[in-house]
Amino acid sequence: MKEFRLPDIGEGIVECEVVEWKVSEGDSIAEDQPVVEVMTDKALVEITAPEAGVVSRLHVAAGEMARVHEPLFAYAASDDESGAYIGGDASADAEASSNTSATDDEADRLGAVAETAAEGSAERRVDFILPDIGEGIVECEIVEWHARAGDTIEEDQRLVDVMTDKALVEITAPEHGVVAELYVAQGQMARVHSPLFAYITEGGSDASGATNSTDRGSGTAVGSHKPDSHGASSSSPLSSSPLSNTPTPKNRYGRTPASPAVRRMVREHHLRLEEIPGSGRDGRVLKEDVLGWLENGQGGEKRSSNKVCAADQHRAGDTSPGRVEPLPTRVEPLKGIRAAMARQMVASASTIPHFQYGEEFDITELLALRERLKPRAEARELRLTLMPFFMKAMALAVTEYPLLNARLANDASEIHYQSGCNIGMAVDGKAGLMVPNVKGVEGLSLLDIAAEVQRLTAAAREGRVSQQDLSGGTISISNIGALGGTYAAPIINAPEVAIVAIGKTQWLPRFNEQDEVVKRAILTVTWAGDHRLLDGGTIARFCNSWKGYLEQPESMLLEMR
Repeated sequence: MKEFRLPDIGEGIVECEVVEWKVSEGDSIAEDQPVVEVMTDKALVEITAPEAGVVSRLHVAAGEMARVHEPLFAYAASDDESGAYIGGDASADAEASSNTSATDDEADRLGAVAETAAEGSAERRVDFILPDIGEGIVECEIVEWHARAGDTIEEDQRLVDVMTDKALVEITAPEHGVVAELYVAQGQMARVHSPLFAYITEGGSDASGATNSTDRGSGTAVGSHKPDSHGASSSSPLSSSPLSNTPTPKNRYGRTPASPAVRRMVREHHLRLEEIPGSGRDGRVLKEDVLGWLENGQGGEKRSSNKVCAADQHRAGDTSPGRVEPLPTRVEPLKGIRAAMARQMVASASTIPHFQYGEEFDITELLALRERLKPRAEARELRLTLMPFFMKAMALAVTEYPLLNARLANDASEIHYQSGCNIGMAVDGKAGLMVPNVKGVEGLSLLDIAAEVQRLTAAAREGRVSQQDLSGGTISISNIGALGGTYAAPIINAPEVAIVAIGKTQWLPRFNEQDEVVKRAILTVTWAGDHRLLDGGTIARFCNSWKGYLEQPESMLLEMR
């Protein structure tokens, strides 16, 4: 079977939308026959078949986004039973694979196989290459190997856990074979476009000669007829009812299907994954299943306390009663998202001359408006916070002062005015600080912004924000008030030129126009600006415009399009 990978369509284009498939799985195709229409940022493009064959799988559904250099469809060539085709380079013999269990994560696209054996050989040695995971990511840490050299592996078997700057990713085997060599040791860094491990496969076929239809999202074989390790044969996918009280079934590798984020949550609460009924497809354990298990009073607190007691007894050893042994200093490497943040903040603070500007906002009227609108948002299952108002007002102020939404060229010789206002928001997740951004705020309604804020916040807290959501920001908001802070001096998220920290709302006494003391809702904002491009007067006028929209929220109606 061959894989057709989406070739480079044009300069700067990294993904495109699949508009319409001209063929279905099982259809015969001829060379140069139109197979699919895709839409880029520039035009509608028709992609044709590289050679005659039969379509075996469509990897990207109509309406979804396809990434450049990733599998678009698979087919069996009429004159070749095995091999691969990479769109735009017929001389390369490579087979693409996307076999991780990080659902809805950027890491779903990890995995590419480069064949290096001579043609006609009964056995092939294959290098598994770590591809370009996403913008800015050039390496990842090997957290744990689940196979050793000499081990027999099967398609979709768990092989290795890696940590990128964004999330923990589980990589599975692309096909049946035997592990020949592990190129990167546990705890070391693997580089993008470099071999991760090598394995031996017999002509690209597994030992049983069976054909699997694999669920790429969960790593579980669906409708497989291949015998498992005990010689049994399964002809139907695993299933689990949300109301079932039975333990979650395991897949054919003896593992309960769940994403890395769910597995991490289970470990943190000292639970056993196989005991939790899964409501996802094929019995997959979801985050909601774990939370429901905890809410029902079934947890690992007892086991946790027992472990602590045993550990205390072990540490005590032969020491005398009343004597407390000092605990050793705990040392852990700086890695993942925290390491990425450290590098970026050092670069920003050392290369950008920051200056600060602070102001107080009276948001009493804004709070009252939000309370009136909350029922409408809740009817659409949206949580209406103050963030959508902050973002919409900021986008309106940017139209008056576009310099706050601009970027400075690396050599400081040009100002690049951005066409859209993509407002980032700092989210404090378990994996570290992430700043996803809402795209095109100037053209969105408050409900649209609220939906995006809700989606990005949930994704960031679970450590599964896509590269698209993290890139392209033009100005940022850090809401430290959500954690109780009043003031902050934020560091600019380069290449942006400004960031604002919003403090907590406090009910404070203020004088009204009749010199009467009244109760008002006051919050503080603190700006950090790039002094190479912005001066105090520019940021003060911009802040006053933003403040006007928030203190008199009905005024935003006059400017909204």
